[in-house]
Amino acid sequence: MLWFRLALKFGKSVARLKREIDCHEFGYWMAYSRIEPWGPYMDDLRMGMICATLANCFRDPKKHRDPFQPIDFMPWAKKQDAGERPAFEDPADQAQYDALALFGIDLNRLKALGKRRYVAKRGKRGNNDAME
Repeated sequence: MLWFRLALKFGKSVARLKREIDCHEFGYWMAYSRIEPWGPYMDDLRMGMICATLANCFRDPKKHRDPFQPIDFMPWAKKQDAGERPAFEDPADQAQYDALALFGIDLNRLKALGKRRYVAKRGKRGNNDAME
């Protein structure tokens, strides 16, 4: 994703940047993006911090006990508990949910195709779809 962020920043295509930036310089860009993150996500986070600060200044503690957080003002971000996951009574339904959520594998579709196993293999250009 860093290639795309750099392409947006410099107004060039990714292919052109890959020709112009060598691996040594790209390593510096990777380090810089970790030290000082930038891009749309960080812009939204900074704006969320401003909104949370203003909302907390005028917050009524009787109506809102907990202070507002920056994530409350980022509509695309979902709050989730790390351990929260729906529980199904049927183990097959639970397996279907887990396979879809974790790996993007639709077990019911594989079963309909007569596939008993699914093996993920890395192919050309990151293609991970391989069924046996």
